[in-house]
Amino acid sequence: MPELSHSHSARGTAPLSELASFFLRLGTTAFGGPAAHVAMMEDELVRRRAWLSRERFLDLLGASNLIPGPSSSELAIHIGYQRAGWRGLLTAGCCFILPAAAMVAALAWAYVHFGRLPAVSALLYGVKPVVIAIILQALWGLGRTAVKNRLLAVIGLSSVALSIYGLHPLLLLLVAGFAMVLTNRLRRALKRDSMASLAPLAVTRGLSRTFAPVATGTAGAAAMMVPFGLGSLFLVFLKVGAVVFGSGYVLLAFLRADLVTQRGWLTDHQLVDAIAIGQVTPGPVFTTATFIGYVLGGLRGAIVATVGIFLPAFLLVAVSGPLVPRLRQSRLAGAFLDGVNVASLALMGVVAWQLGRASIVDLDTVLLAVASLIALLRFRLNSAWLVLMGGFVGILLHLVRGH
Repeated sequence: MPELSHSHSARGTAPLSELASFFLRLGTTAFGGPAAHVAMMEDELVRRRAWLSRERFLDLLGASNLIPGPSSSELAIHIGYQRAGWRGLLTAGCCFILPAAAMVAALAWAYVHFGRLPAVSALLYGVKPVVIAIILQALWGLGRTAVKNRLLAVIGLSSVALSIYGLHPLLLLLVAGFAMVLTNRLRRALKRDSMASLAPLAVTRGLSRTFAPVATGTAGAAAMMVPFGLGSLFLVFLKVGAVVFGSGYVLLAFLRADLVTQRGWLTDHQLVDAIAIGQVTPGPVFTTATFIGYVLGGLRGAIVATVGIFLPAFLLVAVSGPLVPRLRQSRLAGAFLDGVNVASLALMGVVAWQLGRASIVDLDTVLLAVASLIALLRFRLNSAWLVLMGGFVGILLHLVRGH
């Protein structure tokens, strides 16, 4: 695979200024949550700049989904490491996170001083249909690379069904990965007319090793009120960043248990406002921590909470990043990654469907989504410009309608 080796050899050759410029812009314009962030990275870094092959991009996406924390931020950190080593890892991650954190902190300041959130509905009205088009375009491109055979197509469709049914995203990824591994081993065993090569014990041990950190990490904390302090705030968000898988709704459940029920630092209303701000601003949803930190402890609280929730992502990618190319070289691990990759795209597809039902609500939003998809597929217009134009159209329509 010459394309893969080329992309790997590129590590260490990209100027940090290029990484910083791209991820600062992405962190400022990437509305729509993790699926949209992944789609924008694929559009710019795979299709336009050819920094990574689609195969390597999918491997990094799969690896990001298998560890706790904000998956799109971890993908950015992985890409930074692939392109420029340790300095790239820090540069890409910080530049993607900081613009969103700064915007959320500004909104938190307005929230604390004025008691309400600035109106953003008009902006999002125009942005959301564009985001749906960007996700669909990425799914089309990545899907053609990830679905290499009929078996992977079946695993992908099964993953869509299991996701709709409500299976936990982490469990879904593991099931898809192990299904691919077991099927490949079964095929080889049948070719040799022997079933001895199947190793169910090894698979069972692999599952137990995978789930053990999750189980120990989510063990309950003592149910008692704790006085507020910056040190305690840091530890709360450090724990959340180290154990949370899944969407903003999973984050909501963890934060409510820690900050509302156990410690009494926030009210339910404040927590819902914090989650809403994390979802309507560009960049990682985990910047919800920045908002909560500011509400509880001002600017210092915002910094402490932000560092706490994102620090595990940097550490986990630093440990797992060097292993990703080696995993692809192993036949067994490569099959596992293939299964995880199609399941990751299945999760993106389900998210796109859910977002689309809430975002494409009338003729104007239908036209915005269709026009954006044509601009991406036919004219290859940059997704960041499309997001900005969508926001402009949303505000313009709001003013024309006078409400």
